[in-house]
Amino acid sequence: QVQLVESGGGLVQAGGSLRLSCAASGRTFSNYAMGWFRQVPGKEREFVASIDWRGYSTYYADSVKGRFTISRDNAKNTVYLQMNSLKPEDTAVYYCGADRRGTYPYTARANYDVWGQGTQVTVSS
Repeated sequence: QVQLVESGGGLVQAGGSLRLSCAASGRTFSNYAMGWFRQVPGKEREFVASIDWRGYSTYYADSVKGRFTISRDNAKNTVYLQMNSLKPEDTAVYYCGADRRGTYPYTARANYDVWGQGTQVTVSS
């Protein structure tokens, strides 16, 4: 089973950019589809973006489509989330997850077997 560690969060002004990284340990990283979710206090963790195990197919929540890009490098066991044109409503703790049971578009939180510890993203207005 993989273990996941997110990094790259921080404080940014509205309109700015951040790139999140999620580093995976273990040799089976390429067996997993990967996803990014986010959560604010008092709300459920919500889907943001996903990518299949090969990196060929991606899917985005409507709220981030055209602004965020998910990618992965299986040689480096890392998945990325490039976030551009950030808005205050993007403020959340961002989690990466690994899904080996689900099918495209990998939006079902229940299918994610492994989660990272999360990284805080704060967008100021």
